[in-house]
Amino acid sequence: MTGDPIVLNNKTSKKNIRDCAKDELESFLHSVGEPPYRASQIDQWLWQKNISSFEQMTNLSLQLRSVLKENFDLNSLDIHSSQHSNDRTIKYSIRLPDNCLIEAVLIPVDNRVTACISSQVGCSLDCTFCATAKMKRTRNLSKWELYQQVFILQHMSFQHYQMPLTNVVFMGMGEPLMNFKNVVNCLQMISSPHGLMMSPWRVTVSTSGIPKLIRKLADQQLGIRLAVSLHSANQEIREKIMPFSKRFPLDELLESLIYWYNKTKQKITFEYLVLRDINDTHQDIDQLLEYCKRVPSKVNFIEYNPVEGDDFQQADPSVLELYKKTLKRGRIHSTFRSSRGSDIDAACGQLANKLASKSSNSI
Repeated sequence: MTGDPIVLNNKTSKKNIRDCAKDELESFLHSVGEPPYRASQIDQWLWQKNISSFEQMTNLSLQLRSVLKENFDLNSLDIHSSQHSNDRTIKYSIRLPDNCLIEAVLIPVDNRVTACISSQVGCSLDCTFCATAKMKRTRNLSKWELYQQVFILQHMSFQHYQMPLTNVVFMGMGEPLMNFKNVVNCLQMISSPHGLMMSPWRVTVSTSGIPKLIRKLADQQLGIRLAVSLHSANQEIREKIMPFSKRFPLDELLESLIYWYNKTKQKITFEYLVLRDINDTHQDIDQLLEYCKRVPSKVNFIEYNPVEGDDFQQADPSVLELYKKTLKRGRIHSTFRSSRGSDIDAACGQLANKLASKSSNSI
């Protein structure tokens, strides 16, 4: 059992054991003379207990732990630094095994704690109002990197707020649907009895709107919620603030959202910034109302958070009130989300690894 390392997937380098499927682990265990049920024990250590060394797998023999260590890596994320807001929001800079950094945020509101996690290092898209979009996309996060963000923030929630996470939003750095397979696998693990056992309806994926992938997500029947960054129901205006949307016209986006609703019976939430001299006219308001009427939806108005290098401004409060009154008359529910953590650049659109220079903290 302690001979040459087993070669997995035709690679001579050791594979991260968190990247192994259960059947792959079972096959390896069989090859070293261990029963397949050991794979379930290993999975429990990896996903439910989030251990950081093979030595912690105390219900496995010393010999098996040694074989695992010889044949696999066991990488983990760690907190590089953190910053606390006056409103009790906490932003974390998290170091990945290749030393890339991402940011994740804990947001306490009343009796809820939401974890906002990142799906990419940087971002694949080019929304002009977002600091993350100004960063080059370096890579996608793996399933276990996505999941471990949630696990770490769960631990931090108990530590700082004495309660578990109530909600998870894929709304941090990156476009989740451009990391489709890993995000879906993470979503399944979050709600799995082998993972965090969190109700899927407490999990939201926020996308800038990629029709083909919205349809594909609907087909997964995950039970999660969907939020779409809309910001204008006028194609020309939307292209100005979200240039990538030239490839995805509003009519095509709408068709995919109707498909989503028919498949899942879940309303769509439209995320919407009201910006001065951009989308603050009566015509903009009427166009949003008509768009919302075409698919079961609600609107979440977001406070604009300034980003270095742009010249956008929040529209006058009277415009927002007119938006809300018009939607209400049209029987479209709307809410307004005040920024949380804006004093530490942790609010929507502000994540850009500004914590990278701060000293390391342990979890």
